[in-house]
Amino acid sequence: MNPPRHHRGLVLAASITGAVLVAVDGTALTVARPALQHDLHASVAAVQWASAGYLVTVAALLVFAGRLGDRYGHRRVFALGVTGFAAASLGIAVAPGIGWVVALRVLQGAAGALLQPATLGMLRAAWPADRLAGPIAIRTAAIGLAAAAGPLVGGALTAHLGWRSVFLLGLLPAAAALLAALAVPAGAGSPDTRSPAAGRGNRHGSEHDGRHDSGLDLPGAALLALALALLVQSLVTLPDTGRPAVPLLGLTAAGVLALVLVRHERRTADPLLPPALLRSTAVAPPLVVLLAASAALQGTLFPATYYLQDVLGLDPLRSALRAVPLAVTMILAAPGSAWLAKRHGERAVVLPGMALITTGALLTALLGTGSGTLAIAGCFALLGTGFGAVMATATTMVVRGAAAARAGVAGGLQQTVLNIGPALGIALATAAAGRTDPGAALAPSALTMAAVAGAGTLLAARLTGRAAGPTAGGAADRAAGPASGARPESAGRR
Repeated sequence: MNPPRHHRGLVLAASITGAVLVAVDGTALTVARPALQHDLHASVAAVQWASAGYLVTVAALLVFAGRLGDRYGHRRVFALGVTGFAAASLGIAVAPGIGWVVALRVLQGAAGALLQPATLGMLRAAWPADRLAGPIAIRTAAIGLAAAAGPLVGGALTAHLGWRSVFLLGLLPAAAALLAALAVPAGAGSPDTRSPAAGRGNRHGSEHDGRHDSGLDLPGAALLALALALLVQSLVTLPDTGRPAVPLLGLTAAGVLALVLVRHERRTADPLLPPALLRSTAVAPPLVVLLAASAALQGTLFPATYYLQDVLGLDPLRSALRAVPLAVTMILAAPGSAWLAKRHGERAVVLPGMALITTGALLTALLGTGSGTLAIAGCFALLGTGFGAVMATATTMVVRGAAAARAGVAGGLQQTVLNIGPALGIALATAAAGRTDPGAALAPSALTMAAVAGAGTLLAARLTGRAAGPTAGGAADRAAGPASGARPESAGRR
């Protein structure tokens, strides 16, 4: 049965706080990098590794971390991730040198990988499939608020208390998230409580998903981790390296590993990435739309930031203020999209959302030295509105479309896409700029991102939206078998 309402409130509070913790940490650190570099007498490359090491580790481990949540309970994995994230943050705050910072950022990335899919897995387990849109929309709005506040808070802390204080910023939210998660009784809203069949073979009533002693597919996890690590590292370094052959070699190696992974997953008895999940029309298309949306957004914002500072001559604070409409509209669009999707279906929200991102990128390409504040604000508002609607709605489709016993893997895939998309967008925008400075090459970069968003719009037009019959979540639960933890009634209305 479903957990009581106050338990759901605790699950939602833990999920939101955990997601906000990661969002604030990433955006606040961006502002603190110069101070960190000077204080530790580090090179630019070393400081970049502090960011790249985190990104690569997170991307490599997200899906496997989600599988751990499916097997051992999202609440437990979430608690472990939050604790590790806070401990690593504390360690970085007292680190004596840049080597320690890089190593601890890698550990923080591993903890973040445990944490992020669990924030979605807990929601999937605690809410019926047809009521997921609301909590996911609230979570999306909170992430938008955190992303907007991060640079401002990080800048203020760095200016008055030093860069180390930025890493202490997340300790209180981490403690709050941990307490909220631990306050939920063991098993409440976990996959094993969603059907009687799920509890068989688990005499202690723990948070296992009821798949008996199914393996974790460690070879598949290793192949996926290596492929994603090479992919993200190659995309991150592609714009900055003077030897493009090196990242291109990494991309090729990632492709080869992906082919080996596909072959392995088809042959193994309990694959990390079930082929039925990847082929599902309820999961795969929204994931690709999310990839296009995140790539187009970040690929547009990257040159736009240089445009504001290098072309218009604005300082970082005034540049950040110009981008406020992006965060505000994203915060408003996320809950609004849940209301619209409930009445008109997901496709009716995702399709206009992608169209708004496309339009925002096209109008950004028209900005020049004479563009006023309203024109810039309008571009950011279109991008924020579109992305907020797409992220909240497509995420709901992905998480709801997976069986409850595979919610962690689905959440890991969603988070992986949101890590790969920005790196892909920035790499494409930089390639479009060529040897021209990013700010001066705003037009070709933004036009390229408009094309990416346009491709996502075409795919969004083919989404199934809200089904009139059994939901995709119910279909996925049936495909997963009787031990998947599916509730029979979850296959009903949406």
